[in-house]
Amino acid sequence: MVIIAAHSTAAANGAALVKVEKSKAEVRNLNFYYGSKRALTNVSLSVADKAVTALIGPSGCGKSTLLRCFNRMHDLNTEARYEGEIQLFPEKVNIIGDGVDPIEVRMRISMVFQKPNPFPKSIYENVAYGLRVQGIRDKYIINQRVEEALRGAALWNEVKDRLNEPGTALSGGQQQRLCIARALAPKPEIILFDEPTSALDPIATASIEELIDEYKGTVTVLIVTHNMQQAARVSQYTAFMYLGEVVEFGVTDQLFTNPREKRTQDYITGRFG
Repeated sequence: MVIIAAHSTAAANGAALVKVEKSKAEVRNLNFYYGSKRALTNVSLSVADKAVTALIGPSGCGKSTLLRCFNRMHDLNTEARYEGEIQLFPEKVNIIGDGVDPIEVRMRISMVFQKPNPFPKSIYENVAYGLRVQGIRDKYIINQRVEEALRGAALWNEVKDRLNEPGTALSGGQQQRLCIARALAPKPEIILFDEPTSALDPIATASIEELIDEYKGTVTVLIVTHNMQQAARVSQYTAFMYLGEVVEFGVTDQLFTNPREKRTQDYITGRFG
């Protein structure tokens, strides 16, 4: 069930706030600044629990900026500033609030980047890295979680006999799946994907999309993509962003076939962007 509720800030942006039946996170009146430049304006949306939500829109519209707010990647920029809230459930903690440890946030919210970025370590140590950061030292548990994560990334059968080889020796598609395994190993509640297939060939892209589709019902996924067909294939909810605002957010099938906003329709039909 999806509830579409009126919301003053979202309405000002030309979009109603869509409330999903069960949220894993709620973005509320989020503004984000690089110094004096505002990159996000009054963003509000719900992120459905154990479902895939896609962020679409033209380059420079704020998709990746919003995504990186979820695991505090912007904290590495001393001029970054947040206003508003991103509440993580069930605790209702504001993960961009003062006093919240970004490292703890990143343990709960993993990220897979546009280009594969394996560490200069073995395949095994790439996947085990987050577990060691969590303080896990038991070799049996680490071995079990590494195998589980590699299986979850559909990579185990390809690398199980070469776990001590460098992760950088894998093909591009395998490296991206290794990065997905690294993200899965700490058992995150949310995985962020920032254009995860833009640097991959069609076969590797299909493999990653199949993985994301399999995560429905087990982990919450938020994915940025320029590929509208990809968003339609893998997501249950989609937000269309433009100039730092969420123009429209809703059930994916509805947004692509019957958008409420003209700007959404214009983008989907290729009139701009």
